[in-house]
Amino acid sequence: IPLFRSADAGFRTGARTLLKKMASNRFCPPTLLSFLLICVTLWSSGVSAKSAQRPNIVLILTDDLDIVIGGLSPLNKAKKLIGEEGISFTNAFVASPLCCPSRASILTGKYPHNHHVINNTLEGNCSSKAWQKSEEANAFPALLRAHAGYQTFFAGKYLNQYGHSEAGGVEHVPPGWSHWIGLEKNSKYYNYTLSVNGKAQKHGADYSKDYLTDVLANMSLDFLQYKSSFQPFFMMVSTPAPHSPWTAAPQYQNSFNATKAPRDPNFNVHGKDKHWLIRQAKTPMSNSSVQFLDDAFRKRWRTLLSVDDLVEKIVKTLEVRGELDNTYIFFTSDNGYHTGQFSLPMDKRQLYEFDIRVPLMVRGPNIKPNQTSQMLVANVDLGPTILDIAGYNVNKTQMDGTSFLPEGKMNSSSWRTDILVEYEGEGNNVSDPACPLLGPGVSECFPDCVCEDSYNNTYACVRTVAASANLQYCEFDDNQVFVEVYNMTADPYQLTNIADSIGQDFLEKMNHRLMMLQSCSGQSCRTPGVYDPRYKFDPRQMFTGRSWRFNRLRQTMK
Repeated sequence: IPLFRSADAGFRTGARTLLKKMASNRFCPPTLLSFLLICVTLWSSGVSAKSAQRPNIVLILTDDLDIVIGGLSPLNKAKKLIGEEGISFTNAFVASPLCCPSRASILTGKYPHNHHVINNTLEGNCSSKAWQKSEEANAFPALLRAHAGYQTFFAGKYLNQYGHSEAGGVEHVPPGWSHWIGLEKNSKYYNYTLSVNGKAQKHGADYSKDYLTDVLANMSLDFLQYKSSFQPFFMMVSTPAPHSPWTAAPQYQNSFNATKAPRDPNFNVHGKDKHWLIRQAKTPMSNSSVQFLDDAFRKRWRTLLSVDDLVEKIVKTLEVRGELDNTYIFFTSDNGYHTGQFSLPMDKRQLYEFDIRVPLMVRGPNIKPNQTSQMLVANVDLGPTILDIAGYNVNKTQMDGTSFLPEGKMNSSSWRTDILVEYEGEGNNVSDPACPLLGPGVSECFPDCVCEDSYNNTYACVRTVAASANLQYCEFDDNQVFVEVYNMTADPYQLTNIADSIGQDFLEKMNHRLMMLQSCSGQSCRTPGVYDPRYKFDPRQMFTGRSWRFNRLRQTMK
C-alpha cells in the first residue's frame, strides 16, 4: 500500500469521471461540455505552470561525514551527480560540531546560543518539549509548508532524542511536514523504530527490508512517485551513515580492506600547545588504538557506499520524471570527524578543522557545473538559502544565517568574513569505572582512557575567511580562559597555536568580534567582521553571566 497518495491524480480521475457522466447525459448540451472541458484543462495547466515556476528542493544530510580526512572519497556517484553538476563549497562549517546542536542550527537557521540546544541529551534541549514549543514551529520546513505552499517530506534521523517518551514519543510529528518518517532517537542500521506520520513502524535485521539507508531511499522514491504535481516539494533525507555502529550493507562489507585512516601531519602527534583536554591524549597511540581507528575508518567508508546508491536513485528518478532540471539538490553533513588527529582516537566535538568543516555540494537551476567556491558558509545558512529559493523573505524570520544563493552573492563585498562556532562540553559527575584515575568531569574516554570531552571543553570560536586573512580564534571557558589561534594559510593542520606570539591588537579585535557574534541575533549575525577600535581587551568578558555546569568540578580539572 503506497504511503503517499497523489492529490492531482485524484483530481484528474474525478474530473474525468464527471465529464464522462455529463457526456452520457442527453440533457447536457455539447457546448456546455466543451466549455467545462476547456476550463478544467486551463485550470490544470495554470496550476502546473505556477508549480513549475518554483523549484523543488532536496536536502541530503549525512551523519558525521567529514571532508578534511577524506570523507567524500567513497562517494563517487554523489560527487559526479551533485558536485560536478553544480558547485562545491570548500569553506563550509557547522555552528557546533555535535549532532543535535548542529541539526537544530540547520532547522532553525540559528546559532546554538539562540536555539539553546547545547548537547545530545533531553536535558540539553535536544528535541525537548521546550524545543518543540519555542523553535520547532518556526523551523524552515514549517515556513515552507505554511507560507510558501510546498509539500514537505522528511525521512531519517531528526534529532537524537526524537521519539523519547518525555518528548511526545513517536506520535509527535514536528510541524511543517506533510509526510513524516522519523527515526526514533540516534542512528542505527537495523532493529530500529520509525515514526510514519506519527505511527510506530518497527524494523528488524533483514537486509532486504530493514537496512535503514535503503529503506530511506525506497521511501523517498515512493514520495516522488505519489506526491502532488500541483505543488513544488521539499524533501529532506537524513541518513544514518557514516555514524556508528558503522554497519555496512552485505555487498559492501569487504570494500576498502586495505584502506587506513590518513596519516596527515597532525596524525598521532601531541598537541603540546593546546587545551588541556588535547594535551591529555597519549602520544604515540597504542598499536591497539591505531588498529581500532583504522578499522572504524574502513567501516565508515563502507556505510557510505549505500548513501552513494541513495543519491543515484533519487537523482535518476528525478531525471526520469522530468523534474531534475527544476530541482535544487543539497548534500552536506551535520559535523566532521577525526581518527587519530592530535592522538585523539575518534570522535567530533573539537574546534579543529576536521570536526567543524563539512562537505557542501549544491546543484540546481541556473547553477553552472564544475564550480568551486571559497565563500564562507555555515549550516545556519541552509534554512535561509532554501527559503530564498522558495521565494520566502528571510528578513521576516529571526534566523542568524543568510542565503548564499544566487551565485552573484559570492563576490559581494557585503558578504560576511567570519562565522561563529560554539560548543558546551559534557562530563560525567562520577569517575568512569574503566578509568578511575581520571576522576569526574570527563567523558567519551575510549579507547585507552583517552577522553574526547569534559565539562570545561566549552569554547567559542571565530572562523575567519577573507581576502587578507584565513584564521581561527578560540576561547575556552575555563580557569585560564585558554586561547587558541591558528593561521590557516601557513598552518592548515593547526600544528602551532600562535596565541602567545601574535600581537595584542589582533587579540583585542578577535576577542571583540567573538563577543559580538556570541551576543548576536538575526540580522546582527550576518554582517561582515567590523571591529570597534575603542574596545578594550578583557578575555574574561566573553563568558560573563554564563554559568557552566562544570564550575562545581573545576577543582578536579587539570
